[in-house]
Amino acid sequence: MSIYQSAVKKPITTALIYVAIAIFGIFSIAQIPIDLLPDIETNSIMVMTTYEGASASDIENNVTKPLENTLNSVSDLKHITSQSKENISIIMLEFEYGIDIDVATNDVRDKLDMVTSALPDEVETPIIFKFGTDDIPILLLSVTADESTSGLYKILDDRISNPLARVSGVGAVSVSGAPKRELMVYCDPHKLEAYGISIQNIVSIIGAENRNIPGGSIDIGSQTYSLRVQKEFTDASEMLGLVLGSYNGKTIYLRDVARVVDGLEERAQETYNNLEKGGMIIIQKQSGANSVNISKKVMEMLPSLQENLPSDVKIGVIVDTSENIVNTINSLVETIITTFLLVMLVVYAFLGRWRATFIIVLVIPISLLASLIYIFATGDTLNIISLSSLSIAIGMVVDDAIVVLENITTHIERGSRPKQAAVYATNEVGISVIASTLTMLAVFLPMTMIQGVSGVLFRQLGWSVSIIMIVSTFAALSLTPMLCSQMLRLNPKMGKFQKLVFVPINKGLSAIDRGYAKLLNWAVHHRRTVILGGLGIFLFTLFFLGPKIKTEFFPAQDNGRIAININLPTGTRQEITRDLSLELAEKFMTKYPEVEVCNFTEGTADSDNTFASMQDNGTHIISFNISLIDFDDRDRSLFEICDMMRKDLSEYPIIRSFQVIAGGQSGGMSGQSSVDIEIYGYDFDATDKIASDISSKLLAYPQISEVFISRDEYIPEYQVDFDREKLSINQINMSTAAQFLRTGINGTTASYYREDGEEYDIVVRYAPEFRQSVEDIENMIIYNNSGQGIRIRDLGEVKEILTPPTIERKDRERIVTVNAVCPVGMALSDMVEIVNKEMGNLEIPADITWQLGGTYEDQQDSFSDLITLMVLVVILVFIVMAAQFESLTYPFVIMFSIPFALVGVIMGLVLTGTPMSIMAMVGLLMLLGIVVKNGIVLIDYTILCRERGKGVSNAVVTAGKSRLRPVLMTTLTTVLGMIPMATGTGEGAEMWRSMGLTVAWGLSVSTLITLVIVPTVYSVFAGNGVKRRRRKLLKSYVKA
Repeated sequence: MSIYQSAVKKPITTALIYVAIAIFGIFSIAQIPIDLLPDIETNSIMVMTTYEGASASDIENNVTKPLENTLNSVSDLKHITSQSKENISIIMLEFEYGIDIDVATNDVRDKLDMVTSALPDEVETPIIFKFGTDDIPILLLSVTADESTSGLYKILDDRISNPLARVSGVGAVSVSGAPKRELMVYCDPHKLEAYGISIQNIVSIIGAENRNIPGGSIDIGSQTYSLRVQKEFTDASEMLGLVLGSYNGKTIYLRDVARVVDGLEERAQETYNNLEKGGMIIIQKQSGANSVNISKKVMEMLPSLQENLPSDVKIGVIVDTSENIVNTINSLVETIITTFLLVMLVVYAFLGRWRATFIIVLVIPISLLASLIYIFATGDTLNIISLSSLSIAIGMVVDDAIVVLENITTHIERGSRPKQAAVYATNEVGISVIASTLTMLAVFLPMTMIQGVSGVLFRQLGWSVSIIMIVSTFAALSLTPMLCSQMLRLNPKMGKFQKLVFVPINKGLSAIDRGYAKLLNWAVHHRRTVILGGLGIFLFTLFFLGPKIKTEFFPAQDNGRIAININLPTGTRQEITRDLSLELAEKFMTKYPEVEVCNFTEGTADSDNTFASMQDNGTHIISFNISLIDFDDRDRSLFEICDMMRKDLSEYPIIRSFQVIAGGQSGGMSGQSSVDIEIYGYDFDATDKIASDISSKLLAYPQISEVFISRDEYIPEYQVDFDREKLSINQINMSTAAQFLRTGINGTTASYYREDGEEYDIVVRYAPEFRQSVEDIENMIIYNNSGQGIRIRDLGEVKEILTPPTIERKDRERIVTVNAVCPVGMALSDMVEIVNKEMGNLEIPADITWQLGGTYEDQQDSFSDLITLMVLVVILVFIVMAAQFESLTYPFVIMFSIPFALVGVIMGLVLTGTPMSIMAMVGLLMLLGIVVKNGIVLIDYTILCRERGKGVSNAVVTAGKSRLRPVLMTTLTTVLGMIPMATGTGEGAEMWRSMGLTVAWGLSVSTLITLVIVPTVYSVFAGNGVKRRRRKLLKSYVKA
């Protein structure tokens, strides 16, 4: 007994099965976590190795190169990049997406164990870090303060950082930009010299005096007492009374040669929020945790945390990534609801019956809820990929139900009883329904096998749509006939509203039926004209319109976030950097009313702050985080504002380079496209010249406003060149000399001051007024073991030199990267064309090579994967159809609809000015399965008419006229299902616009052309087949 016979005979069982699916689906919705993207596993590993005292070139030769040569043999490695800086080597290993990062980490660890023994003895053990999407902060909080600025770090650490770190799912909470408290002992070198006291003595005495030392235990009487020396400083002023020695019989105290300042650390990183000084709190999540839930919990805690803070300390939000996630998800949910309503209206307009419309539309929620059960069962998240799969599928899930119901309706109108009609009509179209579903599965199941970033993204889409299509097919073959047998009636009475609406629509559709039958009749009798005309349209579109298509990687997404990195000349004082930062912040907030939060950080990050120290930082570097008001409340887009900011920054001659990053983070799928020109060569000067030349040429184009060169300028520094012979004569070694110099200028932590359970550094150094010139360095005194003091100028000389910048390498070659950002209105392919042209005009030495990387490289890899997938899909679709028809000819005929889908896509992209992106390519991939469905329905019914004794032409026209309405209905439901995507204006809508547009245009044009072309081509092949059979019969008759 077939599935539809069982369903019609057992309506209660059938209904309850689908009710159970709906209940499980509704339960799943409440349990599925929400996120922006599927869980993209880490694909990068960082290896950091420290080598104290080594220059950048020493690090490159002695550390980076040996490590690179060994790590290059790690499996699945895509690129190996490195930075060799003073004292440190950083190597980034980028793997192919989809690999098991834990296996890769173990492999890297094994390789490092092999090579570590070959490194210099002073090199520390390499440290391994894993990086992925979980390392991107989910929340940036701003903190402003007035009177509490001096103790802000402790307040934030105790009252905000620690409570937030206890929130479930929070990985790390870092405080940035709030300088730490520090006790500074500022020495006067002239007084030290007068009393014959060295600064190192002060360091030793403070360390020795600030001690709590247990003295053991003592028995007194019947009791045992602990003995302790408790002399840690309880007040900073206590240090002033420390005895340093005596001079001419007079006791010398610390207050005689130094002053103690209880203040904030020098050269600390500073943060300003909307022009008010304060700090920033960076919150990162644990791996696999739910971003939206964490943000929600943190935001709920903020009011109670605010109550525990001093009245002048205020907390605000700079960036909350969950807002963008929720807004994007809500935008997609609106799209799904709009699509659902449009599909329902189309079905009602064609059928004119509420009952029939209900039967078909019921398939939509059941299929979508089944997909949600799958998402819940696999532990995936509800994200833009899974939600878009629901939106994509809405228009397609009703196709099978429409074909079944339309055929059942036809049989009922011919006089059959509903139950008989349900079984017989479903049996007629059952095979074609299953075959059309298999063609869709031939498209979406291979998506689960794509490699690279496309595979990570679209694997969930492939599985979700496949499950929706399978469930919808089962529903069309069981639930639909069962409901038809119970609810449909012969010649139901029409209400006034139905007569008013449906009668004119029905007349119009009948007129279209008759017109189409006439057109098809003409086409079948003018086959050569029709086929040549179709070929002409295809060739014209391919060769005339095709070259006009532009390409990009992912459509840029407006999430209302901007990051700006500004580099001033290396060595710029922090005061100058701060003044410029405040000027820019004021300008941005005044000029752009869309700016809601303007946060910036400048200065050198503390080494304890992992997140801040891993970003570029220094006294010459400014980092802005800007949040705009809601998408719906502003007239200008994120990208327009970014372009205007670039023009503003280019007007400041003091700014050496800048990057304005739309979306808040470079690269990825939501930011502006950019092209990386990777210039490989050993010679710094030669590669710097090429980078500078191409940068100048690109900036000469009026539309290009941001070009960034990755290599820093040479760093100016003073070097003290000690004479070893003079050091030896004065009984001083190099370490002692360097330590005196470091203590005097940078300071040495002598001990720790403890208060309320916290530790603060006690740092000894010369007072600021005695370390402001080269003469101050030359006049510093170094003491030998005999207590004799010698000035630095008598032991060596102070030179001003330029040290090489950070040495960057990629795939074991030195590299400098020039990054050019595509402005608004310029596609990635336009920028690539400009870059290729300008690089072709440059004279490049033979030992220097270049290639394009970055977004362009990702795009090329993804396009290559998707084109390969398209070929595979076409072959699979052909195999499915050949199996259904048991013929190689009929699938070939139906495949004629595919070139015209391409015609529609090209027309749509060119006419709307939309570039061909990954999303548009996925739309084209989907079309390969969708467009052949109409051909299957037409040819299947034509074959049925032939089997009933009709001639070729008559069968083609009869089948065309009979199947026109279901073909138009299924096409309209899919096209209208895509239109809300193609025209969406909500937050995150840019991501899906090109996919919706591709499917809508491709399917519309393909359907209009193939409704004529496919039957005509069929009549050619069928006619030839008839002629061949006649010739065979004639031969056999003659022989007889």
